Amino acid sequence: MRRRELLVGGVGLAGAAACGGKSNKTRIAVIPKGTTHEFWKSVHAGAIKASRELDVEILWKGPLKEDDLKEQIGIVESFVSQGVSGIVLAPLNDKALVQPVKGAKNAKIPTVIFDSSLQGEEHVSYVATDNVAAGRLGGERLAKTLGAKGSVILLRYLEGSASTAQREQGFLEAMKANADLKVVSDNQYGGATTESASTAAETLLVAQGADKGQVAGVFCPNESTTFGMLLALEKLGLAGKVKLVGFDASDKLVAGLKDGKIDGLVLQNPLNMGYLAVKTMVQHLKKESIDKLIDTGARVADKENMDSAELKELLKPDLTPYLGQ
Repeated sequence: MRRRELLVGGVGLAGAAACGGKSNKTRIAVIPKGTTHEFWKSVHAGAIKASRELDVEILWKGPLKEDDLKEQIGIVESFVSQGVSGIVLAPLNDKALVQPVKGAKNAKIPTVIFDSSLQGEEHVSYVATDNVAAGRLGGERLAKTLGAKGSVILLRYLEGSASTAQREQGFLEAMKANADLKVVSDNQYGGATTESASTAAETLLVAQGADKGQVAGVFCPNESTTFGMLLALEKLGLAGKVKLVGFDASDKLVAGLKDGKIDGLVLQNPLNMGYLAVKTMVQHLKKESIDKLIDTGARVADKENMDSAELKELLKPDLTPYLGQ
């Protein structure tokens, strides 16, 4: 089965991939923010890993793009109407998904939130990176790379995305701890795709005089903004000159790290996140005690440590046993 089919196919296909077809097993809907970024492929693999170990069926379905809020709300409501056993959700917006999750609760369907937080108390657990701390790690890495001085830019991701907003907060906290680092722009957004991020990044770099040596470093809070910024730096002939610290990993970002065009990547553990989110739901359904908050951890990879066994596992996880070729 092709990976593309696994990622964007319908509910029936995802369930079959995890458990070999329809059955009487516990059915858990897993709803990511999107289905195209590399991050979500690793989450999917982790969810499948948990489904196999715990003998449950997962139904994987999410919006194609990470700005399709209406689609994600519709997916939640569809799974509620189908009467699944539980929902594992990475909300696109920390406010807009509150009511759909409340609707699930009213239908006696519990929800575990993962990756990005949700307001209110309608969900049973939150499984994610400590995003403020992770953003702070990124800021500290950029500060170290720059010798704690110079002008820096923050390219934000998307309004309403709680996880990236928290990373951006952590980054800015790290900047404030260094008196000789000046944040010259922190109010621009890259948007949901690499293409929109690249366009926004190029405009921002030119506006701030990066081509004239007036920008020393940049921080980006997720995979698409990081790659978009890398493309813009390459286009302007600034890759490797303007220091770039980003978030998450893909083949192209790892290549950028190896080539010295990226100076640090804050790495989550999306495979473990998907695994623990499904496991937490199963434990809840079995009426076992679960934690309200589960931190899945973060590390910073750079050119010096990227070949260590631990960082390799985060930079290039083997998803083949779960997603196929």
